[in-house]
Amino acid sequence: MSEETTWPLAGLRILDLSSEIAGPYASKLLIDAGADAVKLERPGAGDPLRRWSASGHAVPDGEDGALFQHLNASKLGACADLTTEAGRQRVLDLAAASDLVFESFAPGELAGLGLDLPALQVRNPSLSLVSISPWGAKGPWAERAASEFTLQAATGSTDHRGLDSRGPVAAGGRIGEWAAGTFAALGGLLAWLSARRTGRGQHVDVSTFEAMLICMTYYHDLSSQWRDEKLNRSIEIPSIEPASDGWVGLCALTGQQWKDFCVLIGQPEIGEDEQYLDGWRRSQQLEFMQRVIHDWTREHTAAEIVELASLLRIPAAPIGDGRSLPQTDHFIERGVFAAGPGGFARPRPPFLLQKSALRPFGPAPKLGEHDQQIAPRSSGTPPQPEGGTELPLSGLKVLELSTFWAGPIAGCALADLGADVIKVESIQRPDGMRFAGAVPGEQFWEWSPVFHGVNSGKRGITLRLDDEEGKALLERLIARVDVVMENFSARVMDNFGLGWQRIHEINPRAIMVRMPAFGLDGPWRDRAGFAMTVEQASGLAWITGYEDLPLVMRGVCDPVGGMNATLALLFALEHRKRTGEGQLVEVPLVEGALNLAAEQVIEYSAYGALLTRAGNRGPCAAPQGVYRCAGEDAHVALAVLTDEHWQALRVLMSDPEWARDPALASVAGRHAAHDSLDEHLASWFSTQKRDDVTQRLLDAGVPANALVNGHRLMPNPQLEARGFFQIMQHPVTGETRYPGLPMSFSGLPRALHTSPPPTLGQHNDEVLKQELGLSDEELRDLRERKVIGERPAFL
Repeated sequence: MSEETTWPLAGLRILDLSSEIAGPYASKLLIDAGADAVKLERPGAGDPLRRWSASGHAVPDGEDGALFQHLNASKLGACADLTTEAGRQRVLDLAAASDLVFESFAPGELAGLGLDLPALQVRNPSLSLVSISPWGAKGPWAERAASEFTLQAATGSTDHRGLDSRGPVAAGGRIGEWAAGTFAALGGLLAWLSARRTGRGQHVDVSTFEAMLICMTYYHDLSSQWRDEKLNRSIEIPSIEPASDGWVGLCALTGQQWKDFCVLIGQPEIGEDEQYLDGWRRSQQLEFMQRVIHDWTREHTAAEIVELASLLRIPAAPIGDGRSLPQTDHFIERGVFAAGPGGFARPRPPFLLQKSALRPFGPAPKLGEHDQQIAPRSSGTPPQPEGGTELPLSGLKVLELSTFWAGPIAGCALADLGADVIKVESIQRPDGMRFAGAVPGEQFWEWSPVFHGVNSGKRGITLRLDDEEGKALLERLIARVDVVMENFSARVMDNFGLGWQRIHEINPRAIMVRMPAFGLDGPWRDRAGFAMTVEQASGLAWITGYEDLPLVMRGVCDPVGGMNATLALLFALEHRKRTGEGQLVEVPLVEGALNLAAEQVIEYSAYGALLTRAGNRGPCAAPQGVYRCAGEDAHVALAVLTDEHWQALRVLMSDPEWARDPALASVAGRHAAHDSLDEHLASWFSTQKRDDVTQRLLDAGVPANALVNGHRLMPNPQLEARGFFQIMQHPVTGETRYPGLPMSFSGLPRALHTSPPPTLGQHNDEVLKQELGLSDEELRDLRERKVIGERPAFL
């Protein structure tokens, strides 16, 4: 059997009509697993990313930008002018022999060309179409001007990050587009699986805005339902601090980590002061905190700090960037970076499958390179539908032992699409996210916004795994499921005697998905790591913040890591469908983050350019920034992407004399004059009312958005029209509004959650009776001995 036939998605056929980052990254993730793709572009310039370099490096004629080459590796390339009958017919012919089409046209544009899903399905009813757009293809804002930068403002992410004295700052690196691409890959794969069951494809409508709400906020809308106050702007303490030789990343997410950190820096009395257990209170004492922290960190190298912190299980990491990452010992030992076609370094795919080979990177196509090779293919006789519901994962049984964010959001997505997910905690150590940001009061462990955001649709039980009987019950459950999923640090499951070998011994068909922060081997294997640590280590933090102070993005690698794990699981299930074999799947959180930050390594390796942060400026637009308006803490995010946007802005400002400078007529000229532009724009915006000027900018087609406070996201007409939220009745919090997936499926209801998040041990009786046949007397005995329970044992 050849390696190609063992690729998990061998035989899946993709037609990629998308451009820029999100769509090509979505198809790339599926190509990595063996799918085949044709990239169809407009004649002439093709995908704008062909000429793109984030550092401004001039891509020579006849060559393609390195990021384009990375995102479009292993695709065939062809051209079609969709304004002509022949071009449209070519799309129809290629779609007739494809399983998935990815597109990123403006909402309604494909339909206007006669290429919407019903037209594409005339010859191929099982075809699915994945559309990616800023706001989603439907809703009152569907055609509203936007950029990734202004979408960040709309989510509440930008307003929450930074110092009041220096103003809010957005995350760098077009991160929302990469996140949307990850969700689009999952949406496409799920639609294909559903079509295989039913014989009918679906339209998957992916909203970048909704993906960014999931990935770039801490479920602030959930928090706003329980806390009426506005969300404060802040930075984490500790976070990225100066060492004697550069920067070092630290994290104290839990109270114990903060106390241990204070011991580390020789300030144990600060750790015992209860007021500083709260991160917001620490940020209110910024000058004091920075003084005591920096007095210690500046006396040590970054490597020394990481080593000392790791001994105390305090999450810590060096601050990675495009130059240093490929030279980092951990990534070298694990073989994370390698040069492929094009000669530049890039990260491997963000998942490892024990028994399923992944496709090596092939060359990206030149524009129209395979025009003569790609002839209309016969779709052949469509296979008979397998049968089953449109929910592609119905019948799948998952045992989830994960905590915090990345693992639970993967389990939530599986439950939404039909899987029976049993979440396992213990009363001795409940999921730590139950306590993060929880509202004080009775049963406070049931009031965490992030826990609520990532645990809908599951059945929840408790089992004490360091108790022989608790472990024996878990092993009985393992024998009955398809999937075991966990995201502890690498040593935890082995310490319980529940590593891969034991799982495989109990259930040879089971797939075990492991999601350690830094992977199952390598020098960093046993280091503690939360999302902030991973952002610090991967380069995501390097590209975000003020010029003299990098900041964390806050969470994006967790939800994206969860979606990577879900994709990898689906790949492993395809392998099992063919072979009957279970396998170990490894999805290190840091490797997902390295894929999100891939452009930094690619740009340095290909062009010798070290990308770095520039506050609210960015390479895509000029001017781009956050500008204060008249009124208290009122800001607008503005991104002038094109010369047409600039001309519209001039008209809106009554074309002041300074704006008439011919040098400003080009993007390059505006980048060069950004300091001057910021001064003029700050003066003009200061006289404008925020909501009024935002609307006038949008009416003129200029991407802009008022900075939204995360606790004031709703009401939002776009989210309401698209049904992004689902109201459910929770046993403790009552009527609560929950976010869903950032995409709709035409063949499924938008509201996919089957139940609210479980309370601690809520389904002990149901699961242990139904699945294992335990009696009431046995359950009483287990409760008395605290093997199971419904309340944290330490209270």
